[in-house]
Amino acid sequence: MRGVVLISGSGSNLQAIIDQADNIDLNISCVISNNADAYGLTRANNAGIPCHVIDHTQFDSREAFDQVVSETINRYNPDIIILAGFMRIFTEAFVQQYCGKMLNIHPSLLPKFQGLNTHQRVIDANEKEHGVSIHFVTAELDGGPVIAQSRVAVLPSDDASSLAKRVLIEEHKLFPKVIHWFTQGRLELNNGKAILDGKAL
Repeated sequence: MRGVVLISGSGSNLQAIIDQADNIDLNISCVISNNADAYGLTRANNAGIPCHVIDHTQFDSREAFDQVVSETINRYNPDIIILAGFMRIFTEAFVQQYCGKMLNIHPSLLPKFQGLNTHQRVIDANEKEHGVSIHFVTAELDGGPVIAQSRVAVLPSDDASSLAKRVLIEEHKLFPKVIHWFTQGRLELNNGKAILDGKAL
């Protein structure tokens, strides 16, 4: 399947997807970043993947930014849109346009700890476990149907950095796996629910 990956930062999840692309039946058509300094762009260039920078600060509204992102995505006619550390919130109209074909990765065990700074918030809340969630994107921030999660224990010695590193290891394993479910035709969004192999998750 043809995929477009959206990033904002280092692109470590992008790299995990690039490394597994042949094994998960994915052809990454392009990478889009809202940040010209994102190291993920270097990763994409090294893999020979076309890149586009769409700087959100150059737009007067979220709608205007979303319009250009949408036009860029549509040039590639992708089967799947992968948000791999993309740090912008899309408008409802944008999300509806790609409903059922857009996946996001979030570093918490949703519905807990939506939004930013999840690792520190988990520690501050004295949680015993933390992790990562992959979900379909809906208009609600980090609120779409969860497809899969991976968990890690929160250690007494953890700070936000050490916890983030262990979660990242799980992210790199889980995201390609879930993408493969989609490219195999096993995963879909139906009536607001994530469906895998015909069963609601």
